[in-house]
Amino acid sequence: MTKTGVVPSSTRTLNIRQAYVLLVLGVILLTLAWFLQLNPFVYPLGLFLFGLGMLIGAAFNPRRLLIAGILVTAIGASIFLAYKRTIIPDAGNSIVLAIGFGLVSIALAARRGYITAGAMTPAVIVLLVGLVEYRPTAQYLPANVTPFILSLWFPGLGLLVLGLIYALVSFRK
Repeated sequence: MTKTGVVPSSTRTLNIRQAYVLLVLGVILLTLAWFLQLNPFVYPLGLFLFGLGMLIGAAFNPRRLLIAGILVTAIGASIFLAYKRTIIPDAGNSIVLAIGFGLVSIALAARRGYITAGAMTPAVIVLLVGLVEYRPTAQYLPANVTPFILSLWFPGLGLLVLGLIYALVSFRK
């Protein structure tokens, strides 16, 4: 008879490693943000690097960050292409393609058993992106939200917070 809520030691080790990787990536990105101080409208890498950091963390435990990593990386890439019109001239509507790519990837991850049917992360991410980009709701956001999300500060803080949350959850169990 097994106890409910007990995590096997190998899974716990992978969870702790995932938390440490997220913490280290967060510190590296915060250090880069501090020293480089890039213009977020010239180098809009924030959301893309946040998703990439989650994908790197998902290498240790795909059940935790795979969906969010794929979807945020795809959305970040589409936003980067929308700002860099020299790469693809009409990339303004690439967000729809990014969400479609993310949803296909989520379906493939579900087939492999990484996620279950009750995963809420994709819906929450799509809703948040929609609320930030929807003009009537965007007017209520502070003026510096978009530059923050596009800067290196966002992925640094986001990965650091995710790492802290996952570390606390891993040590608690």
